Amino acid sequence: MKMALVSGDGLPVSGLLTIFRNVVDLGRREGLIELPVPADLGYSWRPDKPAFYPSGGEGQIYPEWLSVVDAVPAGDPEWFAAEITEIRNLVATAEKLSDEERAALRDRIEAVSGPYEDHFSRWFDEHDVDWVCAVNMTLSDAVPVTLALHRAAARRWSGERPGGLLFWDHDLFASSSVYEGDLRVYPLAPNEFTPVPGAYAGQRWAVVAEGLAKDAATYPTTLVPDLVPNILPEVPAGLAERHHEFLAQQGLEPGRPIVLCPVRVFRVKGVEIAVSLLAELSRVTEQRGEPAPYLLVFGSLGEDPEYTGDVLGTAAREGVSNAVRFLDGVPLSSYPDSSGQWHLDEIDLLRVCAASGGGVFFTPNRPDVETVGLGPALAAVAGVPCATTAYRVFDEVYGDDFGQVQVTVDDLNGAAQEFAGQLAALGRRDPMLLDLLAANHRRVLHRFSPAPWRELLRLMTQETR
Repeated sequence: MKMALVSGDGLPVSGLLTIFRNVVDLGRREGLIELPVPADLGYSWRPDKPAFYPSGGEGQIYPEWLSVVDAVPAGDPEWFAAEITEIRNLVATAEKLSDEERAALRDRIEAVSGPYEDHFSRWFDEHDVDWVCAVNMTLSDAVPVTLALHRAAARRWSGERPGGLLFWDHDLFASSSVYEGDLRVYPLAPNEFTPVPGAYAGQRWAVVAEGLAKDAATYPTTLVPDLVPNILPEVPAGLAERHHEFLAQQGLEPGRPIVLCPVRVFRVKGVEIAVSLLAELSRVTEQRGEPAPYLLVFGSLGEDPEYTGDVLGTAAREGVSNAVRFLDGVPLSSYPDSSGQWHLDEIDLLRVCAASGGGVFFTPNRPDVETVGLGPALAAVAGVPCATTAYRVFDEVYGDDFGQVQVTVDDLNGAAQEFAGQLAALGRRDPMLLDLLAANHRRVLHRFSPAPWRELLRLMTQETR
């Protein structure tokens, strides 16, 4: 089948796209997905992602299997940036609007929706799309665009044509507690302005966690989502030449552990906690006479400039700026740029981490944002220790006996002492630690089984024949 991708994240370096890559790899191996995959990554409707709005990052390189459109359907970007942001904020506080204000908001939504409906319709036809996978488009970052997607899909698949629209949600309204200042970016639940899956025929719905399935049951729709856990990557052992070149280019000295922080530089991700934990860990390893670690942060410094300033300020105050590398967005596939500088993908970074005897920090600073939190899972598939702050769904996803170092902001030294002990135990191949890491690996392979995605892809392919 020919599957297209529409991403609500507005980023070329989103972790959601990395998971989608794993889905595509599975579909390609099974002979179910035709390449390349046409993609609209949402640049033109996410003005809150300034480094990529409105048509993508300058010089961005995509893998061969992904064909990315750079259309800007709504016209003048400056006007549209203000309009789509104000619409989003009004939708988030719709219960406060008068009847007249509601009517005016509907008119504004319709005015923006039309150009996007035409854009999606032309795009579907151009690539002869069978199914569209819409990632996190149930959220209200751009209600007019979601509405347009519904209508364009209904126009294409309302008759006898097989296929349709798959909503693939990693967050829903109740679970996505993102704030800008005092304003909650999303409403607490769907409202009259937020299209939901099942509004038209030919739609499927998939969510990645049990908590999201429970949230979905409260939505005003008869469509019941499939639970399809995220697919994890396979992490080969050992290093190739590109890895050694990357280490040299980044100035990473041999013999020092590499700790990964596999998150965006976005306020709720708690990168500042990871930086402070690195500083404490560096002090502990110095006291122990062991090599100080590096921290490699995945996210783009351009996504949230204000928060980026806070994180860089933390690194400077803690005296670890020289030990932190901000990778400015991890690509979907490793590549060297025109200057020969390597940009490694998630799998390659996990290989580098494992070969160095390092680990993973996953430190969200709010307990109620993550619906899965893949940091511990990535540590498990790489066979390295993980340090994690508490968040609400951790036990539901991983189980209360998953082996990890618990981080509390009030006692970073305690977490650093324990994590340093685990790094040392990893280095000497301590049997007890290796047993714990092996148990983590088995647990995540079970909890993130690819079987549900394999079955869903097979059903979608059968429906297009």
